[in-house]
Amino acid sequence: MTVLVTGGAGFLGINLVRYLLREGARVVTLDIARFDYPEQPRIREVRGDIRDPDAVRAATEGVDQVVHAAAALPLYDKKDIFSTDVDGTRNVLSTAREAGITRVVHVSSTAVYGIPDHHPIREDDRLEGVGPYGEAKILAERVCADYRSKEMCVPILRPKSFVGPERLGVFALLYDWAADGHGFPMIGRGENRYQLLDVEDLCRAIHLALTLPPEVANDTYNIGAAQFATMREDFQAVLDAAGHGKRVVGLPAGPVILALRILERMGVSPLYQWVYETAGKDSEVSVEKARDRLGFTPEYSNRDALLRNFRWYLDNRESFGANEGISHRSPWKQGVFRYAKLLF
Repeated sequence: MTVLVTGGAGFLGINLVRYLLREGARVVTLDIARFDYPEQPRIREVRGDIRDPDAVRAATEGVDQVVHAAAALPLYDKKDIFSTDVDGTRNVLSTAREAGITRVVHVSSTAVYGIPDHHPIREDDRLEGVGPYGEAKILAERVCADYRSKEMCVPILRPKSFVGPERLGVFALLYDWAADGHGFPMIGRGENRYQLLDVEDLCRAIHLALTLPPEVANDTYNIGAAQFATMREDFQAVLDAAGHGKRVVGLPAGPVILALRILERMGVSPLYQWVYETAGKDSEVSVEKARDRLGFTPEYSNRDALLRNFRWYLDNRESFGANEGISHRSPWKQGVFRYAKLLF
């Protein structure tokens, strides 16, 4: 089959492209960024914006199925988040339907649950996004539901924050501090359990949603690691792997969150509300539905995923240079944390 991956030049995109190629699929990518990976000769690359009907039309030519992974991330401007994540999703689904494509896998986010008051979170729990990104993801899912009613198969996957090769973003803070021999601050004591996900496991879930019968796939599924410890234990594993003898340092949650709110408004912090409001709390989604219906079995624990990502970071650190940005493929600008690093 031929699969179009929107956002194909991103962190999830390149990992998914590699996964699909291993599975024998033909792959087309659509992204505003250049696909600058060794696999480029093995794919058809379309450069363009998912909000542009002509670009999406060109990308869907000859395609059997679509994985819609493109999104404007939380550090983008609010207007771009809504136009990309909502209008862009509608454009992808509309164009796919016009092209006769009957299955589009939509990669959503557990950010749609906001800051829940119980765990684990199940797929039928209340949706309440925090900030423009969470709100836009909810609206994008409503667009998907509309196209389900038009007899399209639109699986929706809600992954936890995922890490692995090519992932930088906010996790580059941890890896940078660990590699340079610094400890790492934690909001609260770090005794909360915070579920993550390895990108390889997410790719496996996407492939299941692409290949299983529509009566199974055409639903909404949480995707996350099955094994995870506390934030302190999982992040400490990275510091231990760095070999400098440094420790996770717990900080009082209330004052830290207040300070981070102020720093975010000042534009000198890389952390946005959903990150710092949830980092000190338990965060777990149930993956029972994906296990029972899709046959999804995560291979990697939190610790495995973080260490796999850290090893990739160390192997490629010299190539990052000063290439800071706001995508998952770039180290996020540390802002004031560049100086706070010296305290740990």
